[in-house]
Amino acid sequence: MEPRSRRNYPFSENHQLDLDPQYRELRRDEPVCPVRLPFGDFDAWLIARYEDVKTVLSDPRFSRAAAEGDSIPRIGAVNVLRRPSVMTTDPPKHTRLRKLVSKAFTARQVEKLRSGIQENVDGLLDDMVAKGQPADLMEDLAAPLSIWVICELLGVPFEDRHDFRRWSEDMLLLSPDSADRVRNALDALDDYLAGLVAQRRKKPTDDLLGVLVQARDGTDALDEDELVEFGVVLLVGGHGSTMNQIGNFVFSLLTAPTELKRLQENPALLPNAIEELLRHVPFGAAVGVSPRVATEDVELSGVTIRAGEVVLPAVASANRDEEVFDDPERLDIGRERKAHLAFGHGPHHCLGAQLARMELQITIETLLARFPTLALAVPPEQVKFMRQSLLRGPEELPVVW
Repeated sequence: MEPRSRRNYPFSENHQLDLDPQYRELRRDEPVCPVRLPFGDFDAWLIARYEDVKTVLSDPRFSRAAAEGDSIPRIGAVNVLRRPSVMTTDPPKHTRLRKLVSKAFTARQVEKLRSGIQENVDGLLDDMVAKGQPADLMEDLAAPLSIWVICELLGVPFEDRHDFRRWSEDMLLLSPDSADRVRNALDALDDYLAGLVAQRRKKPTDDLLGVLVQARDGTDALDEDELVEFGVVLLVGGHGSTMNQIGNFVFSLLTAPTELKRLQENPALLPNAIEELLRHVPFGAAVGVSPRVATEDVELSGVTIRAGEVVLPAVASANRDEEVFDDPERLDIGRERKAHLAFGHGPHHCLGAQLARMELQITIETLLARFPTLALAVPPEQVKFMRQSLLRGPEELPVVW
């Protein structure tokens, strides 16, 4: 299959949670598509089909470590991952880092947060009722809950939440004129996390940062840069990702009344519904995961990716692949479970996936049980979503009950 003309990417400005129809066309006609991005050296291959995306995410011939630096194609003006970390390295370094940091994500560590998450959801919903209708589900539930979880998990002082929320949001800005804000936010987050790490070296704690500072594999441990970078990734990803997914999931259910009623009538479908929402909702502003660089020639769907070329595995497109999911554009909370790629695949599968699932399940289950008549307070088309951010999510989500 010969590639056709190079397309500018992203294809279009995102509208709420819609997925550009060009992805469907590419899966059918040009699953390995040459694209040009706004920043870096511009040119890359967009990978649209499920099996090809899985290959890119798991095949060691596609390097994550090589896809760093200012020359790598990207949609934002600044490369926000500035140091080697568990997200940006290859084996054997990645294997070492993941083994060390996974000590902080055991089932026991995650389960310790369950009762606190439930207590916070209950309390936030009490406050929402006391304030009266309509409520903004983003500010009244999604944001404070996700911030509490990451504060509790990492050991970040809750009184600092306004600062790190602002830095986190600035770090994810995409517009060309926001480059200075992004860099300033990155510097502020680095300094902040370095201070927290220093505190834990002097006085050990049992929060996640404390566990990471003490983590050892024989005589090996995380160095200062690794600790700070991982802390930044967790702080930003941990609260921003879940906050926006709570909003996205509630919006998706409230705009799919048949599926909402189905879930309300059969709460046992909730775990399945969460997996279907993870599959269906296009979460990132673009492909959804970080680029890779081919270390040798590799063929995908009849196209040869040459050594040194950049590939963009389009997870949102893969999760809508007709060859894997029946009627993939439809939200179907009873869909037979098949492995979606929302948390990635292979060595870089998201370490926090089980925590995210638990937080989302508790929040959606409690919200729908507490407010069986929950509905949007405005027509769906009036719900404004973030623009010029690496993540998708509602700016506000006004609801009544």
